[in-house]
Amino acid sequence: MPDWRLTHAVTDLKGNHLLAAGTCLTGPVMQALVSGRTAAVKSYCLLDFRQVRSDLSNLLTVAPYHVILQEKSRQQTLLDIADEVMLPEPTLEVLHYFRDADFYTYCHSLRVFALSILISRELIDERQRMIQEIVAGPTHDIGKLCVPIEVLTKQTPLTNLEQDHLRHHALAGYVLLSQHFQDPAILAAEAARDHHERRDGSGYPLGICIDNRKIDIIMVSDIYDALISPRPYRPVPYDNRSALEELTRQADAGLISKAVVRALIALNRRSNLHYSRCVISSERRGTPPADNVYGKKAES
Repeated sequence: MPDWRLTHAVTDLKGNHLLAAGTCLTGPVMQALVSGRTAAVKSYCLLDFRQVRSDLSNLLTVAPYHVILQEKSRQQTLLDIADEVMLPEPTLEVLHYFRDADFYTYCHSLRVFALSILISRELIDERQRMIQEIVAGPTHDIGKLCVPIEVLTKQTPLTNLEQDHLRHHALAGYVLLSQHFQDPAILAAEAARDHHERRDGSGYPLGICIDNRKIDIIMVSDIYDALISPRPYRPVPYDNRSALEELTRQADAGLISKAVVRALIALNRRSNLHYSRCVISSERRGTPPADNVYGKKAES
């Protein structure tokens, strides 16, 4: 089993200490974590939880999502599918925590959820399997609960220590969702753990090669929304063309899935072509924002 070892402790929203720093997330450790919960966890519809429905609707009226969702039928289909998504109450409470503590992470989680629905519709035929997979969308960053807010909202490049703490969110999310769903093998937990891995092994936390369509969808949605959104360290986002060109570059380099990137680009086209017929230009005309510190670290 891969050596998923925690660099920091994992604590839930109520302050309960779940696992200590240095813990290796072996099968027995994860099973002990899950079996240690005695009370049943209730699940509720994501869109019916507090302000989620109205917040998601508002987020999807902003560029470039208004183009992706220009067709009313596509908007309605997205909401119909989203209405079927149920999440454990502790997961929903963490999402609401981010609404107050780190609004970017909250909005990002909802937008990745919406994108994962739309891309999954293009790539996955069976509706029930698709529903199970898109549950990973709004939960992929839940491990940021275990990252200090001052790190999440820092406006300058992170130090090595701060970067290590931020990267902790992948394994922390795996632990939290394993406990919330009472199942370490559920896709939501695996997506939280693996969405920063890359197909060529250049990602984290382990630097393993990921070839999993389900994870690919979350991975691409995550990168895309991060690029086109204002961030604390980059108040001016990538324009949509530059973001799609950056994703194309990463796909060509073997980091992320070409099929998923193609599906995303097709969604951005007003012609509404099926993704398999979408022609991707090799011309690069976009310009990343000035003073961009995306992916950079502060001097140690």
